[in-house]
Amino acid sequence: MSNKPVKVGLLGLGTVGTGVVRIVDMHQEDLSSQVGSPIVIEKISVKDREKSRNIPIDPSKLTDDPWEVIHDPEIDVIVEVMGGVEQTRTYILEALSQGKHIVTANKDLMALYGTEILAKAQQMKCDVFYEASVAGGIPIIRTLIEGFSSDRITKIMGIVNGTTNYMLTKMSKEGVSYEDVLKEAQQLGYAESDPTSDVEGLDAARKMTILGTLGFRTNVELADVQVKGISGVSQSDIAYARNLGYEIKLLGIADRDDDAISISVQPTMVKASHPIASVNGVFNAVYVYGEAVGETMFYGAGAGEMPTATSVVADLVSVIKNLRLGVNGLKQIAPHKPKKLKTDAEIEFKNFILLHVDDKAGVLARITQIFTEYEVSLASVVQQPNELNPNAEIVIVTHKASKESIDKVLKRFDELEVVRRIMSVYRVEG
Repeated sequence: MSNKPVKVGLLGLGTVGTGVVRIVDMHQEDLSSQVGSPIVIEKISVKDREKSRNIPIDPSKLTDDPWEVIHDPEIDVIVEVMGGVEQTRTYILEALSQGKHIVTANKDLMALYGTEILAKAQQMKCDVFYEASVAGGIPIIRTLIEGFSSDRITKIMGIVNGTTNYMLTKMSKEGVSYEDVLKEAQQLGYAESDPTSDVEGLDAARKMTILGTLGFRTNVELADVQVKGISGVSQSDIAYARNLGYEIKLLGIADRDDDAISISVQPTMVKASHPIASVNGVFNAVYVYGEAVGETMFYGAGAGEMPTATSVVADLVSVIKNLRLGVNGLKQIAPHKPKKLKTDAEIEFKNFILLHVDDKAGVLARITQIFTEYEVSLASVVQQPNELNPNAEIVIVTHKASKESIDKVLKRFDELEVVRRIMSVYRVEG
């Protein structure tokens, strides 16, 4: 390959797309020195060509037809930052059919159709890089593919949604209610007008689908992820966690024992001394356990124009370096291991359980007897009166127990007359 300019087509010119243009323009000299040729953004697909923009753009580069970008024979690489799933999938597959390399920040696309897209890329000997789809500016995907290539990952635990981490931080540090902090997050632009994807854990689940696929080299699907959001987290829960020495975080957790895996997203009580417990605000962090390397943590901005655009442009640089070396399409990590999901009997973790019960003799003994029946060992049990109602509270922390056993215990509690309400149940880490 000569040092002629590499021409890039950009699908989307929103927050991230603007950042990509800004970085390519500002850092052209450094980027060119890395790849051995200039990088030119040749054509940009936008919804509205007449829209006022906060960066200088040559109007002749703009089009409202994505197909014009995809079918341009001069364009070598397509950078997709437009979002969407079904139509975007069609664009990406067609671009690959045209022999164009792909850089995308689209977590939804890669979580749902990543296997199909990567298979097409391998067939066409094209690159598909998607670092920015998970954790914004943190280079976690490249690290899983390259940095851990000689290791065997046993667990990935991460805060991968900045909106919910911001909300839980405010609730913990400032005592703000869930409803009030959600309104604030929406006003600041951290949460959408319909916040369901963030607060119910769906956004984090898509990211854990990608991380699980890469970390365990198997085809994890979105349906494999057990998901619970933060909408049920109360100030009372946060206070109990704090008293026990924990912080509540929305964690994505993927773990592997032998070749059986489990992946979940759920509010989790994390020991306050654990590094991930101190990750606050809109920041993300991913904790990776390897058999050889031990424990490692990656921390940084999980979203935003420049952090995410930095990851996009880093992928663009990788594509162009591969072009110069003639090795495009050789670095794809296709899932090659058969998928074996853990059963509920094989998924084990510690639990926090808060019960409201009748305040009378013998209740605690009946509660502990049920745990004994299902062979669940208890780390601590505290019963205390509740000044706000006539019930007593029982606060329980278990040792590691199977999800199957805990589900059976909770079902028995539901049926027990002296248990007025199961108030809270959380996974416990650390």
